[in-house]
Amino acid sequence: MRTVFAVVFFFVYAHLGTLSLRTLSDDPCDSTKLPDPRKLRSDQITVLMNGYSESRIPLLRSIAATYAASPPVAAVVILWGNPSTPTRTLAELSHNFTIAYTGAAPISLVRQASDSLNARFLPRPFIATRGVIICDDDVEVDPKSIEFAFRVWAANPHRLIGLFARAHDLDLSRREWIYTVHPDKYSIVLTKFMVLKTEYLYKYSCEGGARMMEARRAVDMAQNCEDILMNFVVAEEGNAGPMLVGAEKVRDWGDGRNDEGLGLKEREVGLSSRRGEHRKRRGGCIGDFHRILGRMPLRYGYGRWLIPLLRKVCV
Repeated sequence: MRTVFAVVFFFVYAHLGTLSLRTLSDDPCDSTKLPDPRKLRSDQITVLMNGYSESRIPLLRSIAATYAASPPVAAVVILWGNPSTPTRTLAELSHNFTIAYTGAAPISLVRQASDSLNARFLPRPFIATRGVIICDDDVEVDPKSIEFAFRVWAANPHRLIGLFARAHDLDLSRREWIYTVHPDKYSIVLTKFMVLKTEYLYKYSCEGGARMMEARRAVDMAQNCEDILMNFVVAEEGNAGPMLVGAEKVRDWGDGRNDEGLGLKEREVGLSSRRGEHRKRRGGCIGDFHRILGRMPLRYGYGRWLIPLLRKVCV
């Protein structure tokens, strides 16, 4: 069955490869052009990987291949969001994906119409699965952990599943929301690796009226926080917090602690400063979304699911 499905996807995505280097102008919220949710596959998942940096293309190719080799993955789609990347560069990358196809899930590339971070959550007519993995092009996850995260999501499809968690909190002295890390609870999972229902893409991008439109504009203004807004959407819909899973092997190549050529002290000072500003901006986003949407739906999750015995342990 997987072979037949993979062959079908190969032809669909081979054709999509010719479309991927053009700007897609159709209304992404036109539900008549989206698959019937009742016919989406539940036994596999689609990976939507954000791509932006040309210097990271070799790493992107390696990470995309790892996802493609994972049994539950039906297709890997690179959503390229850098408008300044030459068309020739993307054509070569797309061609390399096509000729590298060896029976694993097909890998294709779609050039985004804009560099908006909201585009990561656009509904896509080619998604044929009930769930999607949203991930970055610089986070390397081992195949076993990918499959495990899918299994946890399949048992909890109304919740967000992730490998990287943060939390919201209220600074009572300043009477403002803050973005932080708690040792024993979390309320936000990041798009470094996030598993969610495909229908949440439509809810994020197409529903919610004027309030959600303003919230998406806030994401564009900040050029940040699309993941926080998705956590708002899912928590509101499911009235539950996200779930954190452990990975056997994961490496975040975008983490400054991987920088070479800097001494430990220099690196720590730089990271501390950047993290402080980063958390401040993200806390501002939480406050903005609360104000715009008129509610605080974020819910805390506790513990972490680990692979060996499918058991829950304290964070």
